[in-house]
Amino acid sequence: MTTTPLAGGVLSARGRAGRTRGAGIAADVLVVLGAAALIWLVIRVGQGMNAPVDLSHAQAGIDTDPAQLPYYAARSLLRMFLALAASLVFTFVYATLAARSRRARAVLMPLLDVLQSVPILGFLSVTVTLFIALFPGSTLGLECAAIFAIFTSQAWNMTFAFYQSLISQPRELGEAAENLGLSRWQRFWRLDVPGGMIPLVWNAMMSFGGGWFFLTASEAVSVAGKEYALPGIGAYVASASTDGDLGRVGWAVLAMIVVIVAVNLLFWSPLTAWAERFRLEDSATGREPKSAVLTLLRRSHVSAVVGRALAPVVAVCDRVFGSLGGRSGTATVVAPARRRLGDLLFAAVVLALLGYGLYRCVEVILRDAGLAEVGHVLLLGLATLSRVAVVMLVATVVWVPIGVIIGLNPALSRALQPFIQIFASFPANFLFPVVTAVFVAWSIPLNVGGIVLMALGTQWYILFNVIAAASAIPGDLLEAADDMRLPRLMTWRYVLLPGVFAGYVTGGITAAGGAWNASIVAEVVSYDGREYHAYGLGDYIARATAATGVEHTAHLLLGIVVMCLFVVGTNAALWRRLYRLAERRYSL
Repeated sequence: MTTTPLAGGVLSARGRAGRTRGAGIAADVLVVLGAAALIWLVIRVGQGMNAPVDLSHAQAGIDTDPAQLPYYAARSLLRMFLALAASLVFTFVYATLAARSRRARAVLMPLLDVLQSVPILGFLSVTVTLFIALFPGSTLGLECAAIFAIFTSQAWNMTFAFYQSLISQPRELGEAAENLGLSRWQRFWRLDVPGGMIPLVWNAMMSFGGGWFFLTASEAVSVAGKEYALPGIGAYVASASTDGDLGRVGWAVLAMIVVIVAVNLLFWSPLTAWAERFRLEDSATGREPKSAVLTLLRRSHVSAVVGRALAPVVAVCDRVFGSLGGRSGTATVVAPARRRLGDLLFAAVVLALLGYGLYRCVEVILRDAGLAEVGHVLLLGLATLSRVAVVMLVATVVWVPIGVIIGLNPALSRALQPFIQIFASFPANFLFPVVTAVFVAWSIPLNVGGIVLMALGTQWYILFNVIAAASAIPGDLLEAADDMRLPRLMTWRYVLLPGVFAGYVTGGITAAGGAWNASIVAEVVSYDGREYHAYGLGDYIARATAATGVEHTAHLLLGIVVMCLFVVGTNAALWRRLYRLAERRYSL
């Protein structure tokens, strides 16, 4: 009698083991087939990136046959992921150097403000010519220029987020790294990256969506009177919109939705679920995002095999880079007088380079544009500033409370996350032809409608950062607020809003910079053979980019400099102060 349950238990255990092995084998097969298909697709699509082409004359438009959309979407997607990889490397190097070096921070963070304020057309006007010269007679020059342009729409947001996670890192963790004798290399991969993983993943996802927004500008660009177009879904939309063919724009929108859903399902959803393992808290919160793809990868043995194969490489990197980087927390003791002298020399070099650059800019602008043009462009900047302010105010009031509610509710977050990712990733300028048609039908001037167009592409920065910040609030604080029976208003005032403040500042500074950049595509819109313009700096830069002659350079440079001054001035007067407040009062 006593052997029956035991025998049943043994059979049951064997059955479960067999099912587990069967599921593991099936997962291995699916993972290997998926990896093989991905490698083949990358090679197949990448072959077109180095095709020979005659770049001595302009190339207007591309084939807008809807049958070309799958190939165009694949080309655009490859550019997006290459730009994302470059942005990740840039983020790790730039943000770490700015956070760990006092002198580097004094230069790199203001420089980052300038870089994010330079419009994408400002980069394209220089990089298109440069990359074409580097790769003559090949499409690779235009491809590199497009990838670099997409990189400039992704990197700054990711860098700000990772920098914020580094400077707000709990001191106890840094002291633990020093006590364990970790090298700087080991501390970076074992503490810094895991500690900033959640905001980095969420902001990378948002930056990826921002890259889609500027895909049209990077794949179909007009520089110095010449138009260049690359096979891609962004150039497809630009050509169809210029022709006023809303039917083919609709096909592109449908293809874009399919691509975004597939990327979120296969890449972003498993990545955000995996990033939850790096959450820093002492108690369980019930936040368990799920992903079928991540479950499949965890059941597969492929990742373990790859990990064992790469283990020797990781060990060698630890030894080599660990010995080069030195120990965490160690620093050479420098005499105060010598340190002040070094600071003075460093400041002198930086100011000399900055002064020379400003002198050359002022010389070109005054010589080829004139002082009257400077006053005119400043007024244009004020007009665009008013639109940016309206967008930021409305986005803050609307999305901060919604982001907090979503971030704190695991079930709601799991239910809405796919839709939020789709809305945030969808390039709003793909809808510009439809929205512009509504503006024309209702006689809404672009001076007002431009605010809506700017908001469509930039409001998501605030929402994503607030959701990430709310989901990262330690469960201990939430449980303490519940135990003390704090009223709802006090909970929001003393726990929730301070908890998401740093994330909001990161989202706000990137949203504001994105709004300035979006003004270039929101203040001038082409539809049905006509161009509609708004009074603003974005329209001025777009016109200057398409112009030719000596004035082209001077007017484009003037527009870029004025936009940089507005963005940097706003950051210094508002966002940097909020950053310091977040670091001083609202970091753990």
